[in-house]
Amino acid sequence: MQSRAKLAGHPAHPMLVVFPLGLLVVGLLFDLIYLGSRDNTAWSTAAFYDIAAGVIGGLAAAIPGLVDWVAIPRGTRAKAIGAWHALGNVAVLALFAISWALRYGTPGHRPGGTGIVLECCAIAIALISGWLGGELVDRLGIGVDEGANPNAPSSLTHRPARGTTIIESPT
Repeated sequence: MQSRAKLAGHPAHPMLVVFPLGLLVVGLLFDLIYLGSRDNTAWSTAAFYDIAAGVIGGLAAAIPGLVDWVAIPRGTRAKAIGAWHALGNVAVLALFAISWALRYGTPGHRPGGTGIVLECCAIAIALISGWLGGELVDRLGIGVDEGANPNAPSSLTHRPARGTTIIESPT
């Protein structure tokens, strides 16, 4: 089943999730470095902004994911796995948002123990949710072009399937 939300001929959701996920992981890493840095708040401040950008980016990545999920036929294994994938990602964003809110307004945006625990739990959930996303694509063929093969034409010159939402790039 092809993706309904595409950017330059490719499914938009998998392209967009890498940025927020990377920012959130780095936010946790910076918080852990802060804990071992003898109170160098440059690390906690960087983590604070990484988490904010990651949550915002995650919300943006969810839009094409929702567009694709709505197009999955009801009553299928893919629809159920897609729902669990989405719920997992919502939980990840919520846990990071809570961690961010707990430190908002504190000097140096220092993370507390609760925030670090929430971030670690969120990353564990992200690993499971990412596996579910891989199951959707690799096992169930969601978001895969119907004509995919080793000699398929470029996605930039191939006409999109009927009903596909095209997100035009600014160039």
